[in-house]
Amino acid sequence: MTKTLSLGKLRCLQQLTNEAGIFAMAAFDHRDAFVATLSRTLGVSQAAWQTVVAEKVRLAQALAPHASAVLLDPLYSAGPVIAGGVLPRQTGFAVAREKSSYGSEAMRQTTTLLEGWSVEAIRRMGGAGVKLLLSYHPAAPNAAAQEEVVRQVAAECDTYEIPFMLEPICYPLTPGQKKSDPAFAAERPDLVLESARRLVPLGVDILKAEFPTDANYEADEAIMADYCRQLTDLSAGIPWVLLSAGVDFATFQRQVEIACEAGASGFVAGRAIWNEALELAEAPDRDRFLNTIAVSRLRVL
Repeated sequence: MTKTLSLGKLRCLQQLTNEAGIFAMAAFDHRDAFVATLSRTLGVSQAAWQTVVAEKVRLAQALAPHASAVLLDPLYSAGPVIAGGVLPRQTGFAVAREKSSYGSEAMRQTTTLLEGWSVEAIRRMGGAGVKLLLSYHPAAPNAAAQEEVVRQVAAECDTYEIPFMLEPICYPLTPGQKKSDPAFAAERPDLVLESARRLVPLGVDILKAEFPTDANYEADEAIMADYCRQLTDLSAGIPWVLLSAGVDFATFQRQVEIACEAGASGFVAGRAIWNEALELAEAPDRDRFLNTIAVSRLRVL
C-alpha cells in the first residue's frame, strides 16, 4: 500500500525527483570525515570553516545542475549554497538534521540532533527534505532510544509537511569487529532488511538504504537482487533510494542498476561520484575532476 502524503510533502517529493519521478541526488552533507580528508590533502591540522565551505560550494556548482536534487549539511553547505545562488532553480535540496558523529565508537551511541537547527528551519529556507543519519542495530541496547529519535523527527516533518528521509546504517555489536569483516558481511543483509522492517513504519517517507550485501564478499547478482526485492517489499509503499557508502564508482553503478530493477526509486550518491577530488591538493585540479569525471559519473547514474 502506498503511503498517503500531505500536499506539502507531495510537492517536496516532486522537487527532489526528476521528470520521471526518479531520485537522482548528489550528496555532500558529509562533515567530520570530509573535513579530515580535506585537511590531510591540504597538509593542515584542521581546515578552516571558510575552506570547507569553498569545497562544498565547488561540489554544488559542478554537480547540482545535473542532479534532481542535492543533499546538504547545515554547517558548511546549506546556508552558503543557498545564499550564494549556487543551486539552479529546478534543483531541490534536502538538509541533514543530526549532529555529525565519526568513528566506530560513535556508531554505538544514540543519535543527537544538532542544536540550534530544526525541521522548521529547513522548511523555512525552502528545503524539500529532512535527512536523518541513524546508526542502528536491532539488538543494540539503545535500539529503542534510536527508534524514539526517528519518531521525534518524523513528527516534526509531519508538522511542517516536509518529507522525512531516514538513513539507517548497520554496524557490528561484537567488540573489535569491523564492518568490513567477513563475519559481519554475512549478517549484513538481514540487518539491513530488519532495520527497514522496524524503522519504516515509524513515519519515514523516503528510505535511504545501504546496499544489502557487501561487494567484497557477495558476487552473485541473483542473491543481491533478491535482497533488494525484499527491501522493496519492506519499504511498505514508500520510495527507497540507494546510498553509495564510499564504494568505487563501477561497483556503485552496478548496485544502482540491480537495486532499481528490484524496485528502488533512485540514488543519493556522494563519495562514489566525487571522492577522488578531495585527494587533489590544487583547486584547479579539483575543479577539473568535478566538472569532467564527477559530472560524467552522475550522468551515467
